[in-house]
Amino acid sequence: MFSTQVLLLAALISTALAGQWATMCAGKSSNEIRTCDSHGCGAYSAQRNQRSHQGVDVLCSGGSTVYAPFTGMIMGQEKPYKNKNAINNGIRLSGRGFCVKIFYIKPVKYKGSIKKGEKLGTALPVQKVYPGIQPHIHLENCDLSDPTAHL
Repeated sequence: MFSTQVLLLAALISTALAGQWATMCAGKSSNEIRTCDSHGCGAYSAQRNQRSHQGVDVLCSGGSTVYAPFTGMIMGQEKPYKNKNAINNGIRLSGRGFCVKIFYIKPVKYKGSIKKGEKLGTALPVQKVYPGIQPHIHLENCDLSDPTAHL
């Protein structure tokens, strides 16, 4: 029990030191989560057919600049789909005690350092693959925990 409490406290301190994540999409004053539409809901753990949504969808229009949520290292390319489509692109970003996958972006680079608030890439047009869906990027913690509190 004691070791669990110590680990939880360490995680809370680490999160507090890292601070709130930056607003990720140009033209937005905050990281707003996609509401529900015909393709489902954008909140963490929202039901999607036979599965639970493992990330959050942050509203962001196709073509908008996407900014790094925190300072860290871009570790490489991530692809959310096995097949090719117009939005099958993204990156893995690690730093400040966090590791996230960000999908539906065309990144400025696939490796290297980046600072909080620096241009990470450009939002891809999700509506080309999912007509009628609210435009967004997908943000997912590498450990599949809920990133909502950091937004």
